[in-house]
Amino acid sequence: MPELRAALEAAGHGGVATLVQSGNIVLSSSKKPATLEREISELVRKELGVECPTVVRTRDELAEVIERNPIPDGPSTPKLFQITFFSDEPDAEGAARLAEQDFGNERVAVVGREAYAWHPDGIQKSKLARELGKALGAGGTARNWNTVTKLLELADAG
Repeated sequence: MPELRAALEAAGHGGVATLVQSGNIVLSSSKKPATLEREISELVRKELGVECPTVVRTRDELAEVIERNPIPDGPSTPKLFQITFFSDEPDAEGAARLAEQDFGNERVAVVGREAYAWHPDGIQKSKLARELGKALGAGGTARNWNTVTKLLELADAG
């Protein structure tokens, strides 16, 4: 992560902070999120030799993701409550098919460019976790509730 922070700072971004070794970055920029997604993906590929999708949310968008949580019980087990962030809205038909499936006590809701998924019995053996990517397509990146709320705290501190 120190190399990533240094590369982002060298590229002119301010207030660069990372959250542990998770690939989560908070920074200041006047650029549009879509531009940042492209530029950061290219920078990571070029400077670190890693191909990875980059998904950007503004501080206010991240706060809104937390505020509109459609699964109130999810935060009760924050490590097992995941938000998958997509650059674009996921496939509507895939989201509808996902919503129709029976995942036992697991819950899923797709709202805008995020999929909220609660896995109260764990993620390792979760049918929902396996089906989510298939139904909504690639390009998303999942973070647990702890990480999402810590990112907002980091953005507010900077």
